[in-house]
Order: sequence, then C-alpha cells, then structure tokens
Amino acid sequence: MKKGSLWSWFWVALGAIYLLLPLTGTFIFSLRAKKDTLSFVAYQNAFSDPKFLESFGFSVLMALLTIIVSLLITVPTAYWVQLRLPRLRPVVELLTLLPFVIPAVVLVFGLIRIYSRPPLALTGSSFTSNILLIAGYTVLSLPYMYRAVDNGLRTIDIRTLTEAAQSLGAGWPTIILQVIFPNLRGALLSGAFLTFAIVIGELVLAAFLARPAFGPYLALLGQNRAYEPAALAIVSFALTWACVGLIQFLGRGKTDRDRGLAGPG
Repeated sequence: MKKGSLWSWFWVALGAIYLLLPLTGTFIFSLRAKKDTLSFVAYQNAFSDPKFLESFGFSVLMALLTIIVSLLITVPTAYWVQLRLPRLRPVVELLTLLPFVIPAVVLVFGLIRIYSRPPLALTGSSFTSNILLIAGYTVLSLPYMYRAVDNGLRTIDIRTLTEAAQSLGAGWPTIILQVIFPNLRGALLSGAFLTFAIVIGELVLAAFLARPAFGPYLALLGQNRAYEPAALAIVSFALTWACVGLIQFLGRGKTDRDRGLAGPG
C-alpha cells in the first residue's frame, strides 16, 4: 500500500510539474515588461486598454446569453428523455458528443455558408451575427451542459416530483421552471461555469464571424505586443480555474447537505 501510494504521488507530482512549469514561465515573462525588474506593468497596460474592456464585456454578455439558451434547450430535453423516452438516451448522448468530433472551424463555415444568403441572411448585421455566435457557442457547450444536467437529473426522483406537481394542477412549464430547475441548482451552476469558461476563451467562431470577443482580441494582441498577451493569458487561465473552483465548492456543499439530510444511517 505504501509503495502504491508513493507511486500515485509521483504521477500527481509529475502532472503538476507538467502543468505548472509553463504557467510559471508565462507568469514570470509577463512581469518583465520593465527592463531588469519584475513589475505588473503588462497587466496595467492590458487592463487600461479600452478594447480589453470592450472585448471582455462582450464575451461575458455572450456567455450569459449562451448559458440561458443552453439551459432552456438542455433541461427540458434531458428531463423528457429521462422521464418519457429512456430508449433515446444513447441517441441523445451521441448527438451531444458531436461537438467533440466536428471542429469549430467546420461549424462556423457551415453557419456562414447557410446563413449568409437568403432566405436567412443573418451575417449582414451585428445583431443577427451575435445570434449565430450564441448558437455556435451553445453547440460547443452542449457536451458539458447536457452531462451536468443529466447527472443532476439522475440524483433526483423526477417521476415522483412530476406526479406530485401534476396532482396539484401544475402544467409542464410550471413543472420544469418551478420544480425541476430548483432541484438541479448545483448541476446547472456546474454547466453554467463550464460554459462561461468555454465562451471566454473561444477564438474560432468569434474570429470568422467578425465579432469583438475576448479570444480574437487576445490573438490580435499577441501579434503586436509581447508581454500583455502573456498577462492576459494568465488572467484567462485564472478565470477558468476560478470557475472550476466554484464548481467544486458548490458541488461539495451540495454533497455535504445531502449527507446531513440522509443521517448517519
């Protein structure tokens, strides 16, 4: 057991070194914007750039809208499949895995080719292009959001909850919005944070749709400057890990509450 434990810690340490060394190097490089000293000048320059605030705010807005659209599509679908159509679960799971197989560049070229001509010419204005961008983000986040929702639905007795709500006269919209959604709070937050992290760092869709998102701004900045892109890469990575940390914290809190309700027996 001791030998196995040491071997496990060896691989954990090796993985940590593999991940942390590049980040450490990037962080140190971002501090060398001022010659012969370590400073946060690169971070100050990046944060003071109006385009940074514009692109980051745009990506945050797109992320929030993507989360809303994803929830409105994924929750009813996963709920109905588990409640009424369990035989279709393999088909739905396969469909949700397609974004892992189809590259984002193929997805965005398909969107541009289909929706750049009549009768659905959506690439001619900023508003309709944003709609296409949200649709593409929704597809990219589908594997993560669906699995978060599906795992959450498996932890609750949706059939009993549905029958109880129907016995009180609730309709399907009321059941989904006032019964299912509150019981999936932890799962929905997990899917939402993962979707947020995906949208903030996404490059291909926003670049080809010519939208002022954070990913294209970071790529353009990397072509003209040296230290500011490294600083923003660290910031982006920190935001991603903050989302993961919130998922772990909220999930752990939910587990602890469930154990407390279950009792020692």
